[in-house]
Amino acid sequence: MAIETTYRDALRTAIIEEMERDEDVFVVGEDIGRYEGTFKVTKGLFPKFGSGRVVDTPICEPGFTGIAIGAAMTGLRPIVEMMTMSFSILAIDQIINHAAKIHYMTGGQAKVPLVIRGPGGAAHQLSAQHSHSLEGWYAHVPGLKVVAPATVEDVYGMFKQAVRDDNPVIFTENPGLYGIKGAIPEDKDFTVPFGQARVAREGKDITLVSYSRMVHVCLGAAEALEKEGVSAEVVDVRSLLPLDTATIYGSVRKTHRAMVVYEDWRSGGFGAEIAARIGEDCFDDLDAPVGRVGGLNVPMPYSRILELECTPNEDDVLAAVRKLG
Repeated sequence: MAIETTYRDALRTAIIEEMERDEDVFVVGEDIGRYEGTFKVTKGLFPKFGSGRVVDTPICEPGFTGIAIGAAMTGLRPIVEMMTMSFSILAIDQIINHAAKIHYMTGGQAKVPLVIRGPGGAAHQLSAQHSHSLEGWYAHVPGLKVVAPATVEDVYGMFKQAVRDDNPVIFTENPGLYGIKGAIPEDKDFTVPFGQARVAREGKDITLVSYSRMVHVCLGAAEALEKEGVSAEVVDVRSLLPLDTATIYGSVRKTHRAMVVYEDWRSGGFGAEIAARIGEDCFDDLDAPVGRVGGLNVPMPYSRILELECTPNEDDVLAAVRKLG
């Protein structure tokens, strides 16, 4: 039987179940204990597991990320919560120069089973310093795995997969998804493998490729296009690194048109990488250039009206598809 829940609660359930399953799993971050986290993902963990496994830290991302890396090298399995993924910038040396490189630089003698998770992308008026979509930065780095689940089932299954993985995983959760509802299985060993995209909606005229919250934007746009006589297929990438190009290419070779939609800044965002690969490897299958819809290349405004203007929506996708022809 499936259990109805929210994205936030599915994530919390996955954390609790993994901590119950393996005593080496612990959580570390700012205000995650007594305060229960800014987005309340860690609600109830502190009284259940205590201060030894739910570790409140000072405001020092390089420090607690470095401690977690060291703990992972000794065989523990830390879960690092970034209050927002924007703050992971402060720990980027630890993440890129150390977590991502240690296994390689030790000739495979050391592993870093580490999950770095938190909200990434625009929320409601968190302004320029708290609204970054950094998954493309991290997907640029060999040695990391980077995932961005869009559904309740995927956030549950992919988080379990992340905790059990022997590599450092960047696990980004769009804050706009925390309240959506869906179902998770009763099987506590249910996992969703990395590197497997899914077709979220079948179609025959154009492929919309996306991940995280933009999958839902694409599904809404696909419904609107259906009323115009355009059948849009929606591919949810799910895992940026490793990236499942086979599923993406299979869809593009069926529809012969592709539009990549991502919340990150349009210039240099991960969607540009997906578009480039489609253009290189599916050139002879395309009946039109690969299109892209991304966020505006500006710091995120505080104004709610301007914030919405800077973030891709269904109308943006519809306009881009119509322009593509």
